[in-house]
Amino acid sequence: MNIDICIPSHLRIFYHNQGRWQHIKGESFYNPLGEPPDLEFATRKYDISREKLVIELFRVNGGKPGYYISDLKQKRFYYCGDNSDSVHAQLRSLGIGRDDPMEN
Repeated sequence: MNIDICIPSHLRIFYHNQGRWQHIKGESFYNPLGEPPDLEFATRKYDISREKLVIELFRVNGGKPGYYISDLKQKRFYYCGDNSDSVHAQLRSLGIGRDDPMEN
């Protein structure tokens, strides 16, 4: 599963369905240190275990199926909804990204 999205490296997107969590890899728009995009590196860098990450994501909305965003740096977690447009909307509510002016 892939979403065409560009996000800061401290944000990670997950999809939850039928008891399984999947890390959705986006592209970083700013990565001056060339950090790898994998989840293992990010969990070490921001000092959060995978177990703690899943617990926090589950707490957001009771593990409801759909997309979630984790801010590993600030340890904040958000439920987006059940489609990729909801991810874009949540990111915009966090001040990341903007509507495409060419679509209006």
